[in-house]
Amino acid sequence: MWIDTHCHLDAPEFSSSLASIIDSAKENNVSAILLPAVKAADSQSVRMLASQYGNEIPGLVYTLGIHPLYTNQAHGGDLDVLEDHINEALADTRFVGIGEIGLDYFVEGLDPHKQEHFFHAQLDLAEQFQLSVILHVRRSQDAILKALRRRKIPGGIAHAFNGSFQQAEQFIELGFKLGFGGAATYERALQIRRLIKELPLDSIVTETDAPDIPPAWLKAEKLAFNEPAFLPRIARELAAIRGVNDADFASAVWRNVMQALPRWSALCANNPNLTVSP
Repeated sequence: MWIDTHCHLDAPEFSSSLASIIDSAKENNVSAILLPAVKAADSQSVRMLASQYGNEIPGLVYTLGIHPLYTNQAHGGDLDVLEDHINEALADTRFVGIGEIGLDYFVEGLDPHKQEHFFHAQLDLAEQFQLSVILHVRRSQDAILKALRRRKIPGGIAHAFNGSFQQAEQFIELGFKLGFGGAATYERALQIRRLIKELPLDSIVTETDAPDIPPAWLKAEKLAFNEPAFLPRIARELAAIRGVNDADFASAVWRNVMQALPRWSALCANNPNLTVSP
């Protein structure tokens, strides 16, 4: 079984073909997908998608949060809305944490102070509810590590990780797994490939970030955009970089995800089709 720890199924690119996107993922043995919200207003839609397609993808789950790229258009009341939606979602077994949240110091035009305000407030919610978090860490690893050390967060995933080996070790020490996907399929991605090869296997999880972060073959094969069905092929390339066989890599990644997101683990533990032998 394969697991995609980051996929924006609610993206506009999927709106006209979501059923077929889900079917294709299922046919490719993708048994679990995490759908992170990016705005407070998305809370109900991601919850409905997880419920609607939960029979096809039994491990389909979601998180709630405000993405740093959307903080410019967010306002203070969104945090109250988000907290209310988190409270409501706690009874839903498909709700597994807070995300996608973080800081982005790469994209121009974002107000860093506003980003930090929303990020810290959402970390406070994660600490309050003791929920795992899905982190956006582009060019912001040190600032995020500093914020995490000030709180007792139960871990989570540093999505699309592309930091240094030393930064990776610090995230791991704080209970986080590191997400890798299509970026690693490019031969020029030397730093990411080094991380995959040298980091402890129990720190690595797989993701697509679909429809974004296209794998290397996407343009060559004239495919429109990234999608969760590509996760197995991406994961096999990661396994090859790591030097382990596909089955062992898939099992290790599954266990890593379950450690990082206990609510996801609880959902899978109650489904005999979503268990991986130790």
